[in-house]
Amino acid sequence: MSDAFLQLTINQYVPPFVRSNQLKTTILKSLFFVAMVTGLSATAQAEQQLLRDQHVISDQTLSGPAYVQEYKAITEVLNKYIEGCKQAKSSIMKPAFSKNATMFSVGDDGKLVGGPIQGLFNGIDKDFRPSLDAQAAITRIEIVGSAASARIDANDMSGISFTDFFHLLKVEGKWTVVSKIFYTHPNQ
Repeated sequence: MSDAFLQLTINQYVPPFVRSNQLKTTILKSLFFVAMVTGLSATAQAEQQLLRDQHVISDQTLSGPAYVQEYKAITEVLNKYIEGCKQAKSSIMKPAFSKNATMFSVGDDGKLVGGPIQGLFNGIDKDFRPSLDAQAAITRIEIVGSAASARIDANDMSGISFTDFFHLLKVEGKWTVVSKIFYTHPNQ
């Protein structure tokens, strides 16, 4: 701000009997604070409007009955995986996965491990045991057009607790898992 502007502001709004330098400084600081707060409030309102606008855009992508249908279809796919884990039978979960799907995690040594989804099927058939009382929940599904992501948390599935993240695509009218990454929780 220029000195002339400040002097004009002071002369306009501050009575002559309170024009001491200390009071001038206090008043100017107060005016600056009010201007700053007003600006921050406007910024917050603009951010809220932007979030509302983004929400509207995503709602327009997939909403209403179409969203419910797609959500149910994805849930059916993921439930095949859960049931295959519980029964320790890869044949139950195989239809949920693309033949080109992959599975990755981080090993105990901190390095990337995984590869083709056949590794999951081999592990289920060889290393898992039936765990019909195991708990598993689909905790999140996000859908945009023909792409989706999902999260499953499982406890005591063949003695293991883990979190899975899936990417799904709607290919030729059917949802299929194209990738799975996971984290195995330490035994407690």
